[in-house]
Amino acid sequence: MTVMGSVFRVLAATAATLLAVTAAAPVAQAKPEPKAPSGFVALRSVDPTIIQEMRYPTGHDFMGVPVDGYRQSLCILTRPAAEALHRAQVRLLAQGYSLKVYDCYRPQRAVDHFVRWAKDLGDDTMKGEFYPQVDKTRLFADGYIAEKSGHSRGSTVDLTLVRLPALPTRPYRPGEKLVPCYAPQAERFPDNSVDMGTGFDCFDTLSHTDDPRIQGVQRANRQFLKQTLTDAGFVNLAEEWWHYTFKPELFPDTYFDFPVARRSVAGH
Repeated sequence: MTVMGSVFRVLAATAATLLAVTAAAPVAQAKPEPKAPSGFVALRSVDPTIIQEMRYPTGHDFMGVPVDGYRQSLCILTRPAAEALHRAQVRLLAQGYSLKVYDCYRPQRAVDHFVRWAKDLGDDTMKGEFYPQVDKTRLFADGYIAEKSGHSRGSTVDLTLVRLPALPTRPYRPGEKLVPCYAPQAERFPDNSVDMGTGFDCFDTLSHTDDPRIQGVQRANRQFLKQTLTDAGFVNLAEEWWHYTFKPELFPDTYFDFPVARRSVAGH
């Protein structure tokens, strides 16, 4: 046998061995993304008139980065909660107002992202706007961050009121000067909503729905929102004027983790 023939025989044997090993190795299967159960819908499929300004897929939130699990700018809710918002919206449109949602269903992976951020005491990028008077070491103790959120059950929504016709809200520019969320409306980040006394996600006691320091038009706006949503079956969280949960909840004990994406509710 020639030297060249020996080389070919060795190469052929090596290739056969590699093929055998590859065939025997288990094939890694990508874990499929969880999808929403049939009780969930995209809010637009129930009421396309409700304004959506979803904050967590953007960098304009208290962390300064898009939040894990928000694949698209989309409000997802349980169907009963979405239908209740529709009933409230019909009443508001007749009075020259619209609802605007900031956050709806929130996957558990997003809540986990909040928790990791809260434990990173060196990251205070957005402190000047969202928590100017709160030490970051107090976020858990003061209840601003928790390891579970009612939003993950799908019947909780963060929202406000907009006077019609609605003016557009300009995009947030990363790195722009931050103004405290409790500053006068003309000074803080421009929002096309009515004046509620603070911006959305303001970590401050002024965000408490019935804080006695909030008076005049600001208090009237909060009470108008509260009464409208209470009549539609929602319950307000006293510490956050924007936070409402539809009762009874369709999934009162389940914290979901499917991503915020159209495919999660496709066909619902």
